[in-house]
Amino acid sequence: MRIFVPILALALLAGCSSTKKIADTFDTRQNAGACPAAGSLYDAARIVQFDGAGDVYSDIAYTGEIIDVRTFCRYTGDNPLEAELELEFAFGKGPAATGPSHDFTYWVAVTRRSGKVLAKEHYTVRADFRNGALLDGKTEKLNRIRIPRADETIAGSNFEIVVGFDLTDDQLAFNREGKRFRMNAGQ
Repeated sequence: MRIFVPILALALLAGCSSTKKIADTFDTRQNAGACPAAGSLYDAARIVQFDGAGDVYSDIAYTGEIIDVRTFCRYTGDNPLEAELELEFAFGKGPAATGPSHDFTYWVAVTRRSGKVLAKEHYTVRADFRNGALLDGKTEKLNRIRIPRADETIAGSNFEIVVGFDLTDDQLAFNREGKRFRMNAGQ
């Protein structure tokens, strides 16, 4: 009798049109293809904000760096690919900082491998320098990054997810000149 009841329940479910939905919920098959490559754009992976007086150590207000970008994705038929992104940030508070916290704006773009931008969204992450701390780190998780696919024959490896800080022209030039400040240097 113990075996008969579960078998009867499965037989009844087999005739139900929502069985496929239930099965998809517990589907543990491996993805049909690779996830999109994900990473930070080299020129936009760092930000140094100065107080306006110059670009020496004593003029630093805040710094930020994108340390790591990880992606996880799931294929479901010919639907758009849905990816989850985990971003690791490191932040620093310099001598010219004006408060115990600071908001940094960054963007996430979905591109084709050719570099054509398909979608771009802006986000904000807050660095908290509690109890006089000069360093902070954060892991941000972004759910439901949509990768458009024409049909199920298009793999995620045809796309990229690129991340970077919103930079001014001066900040971009600073990065391109190879300059950088790390608040934990020398510690």
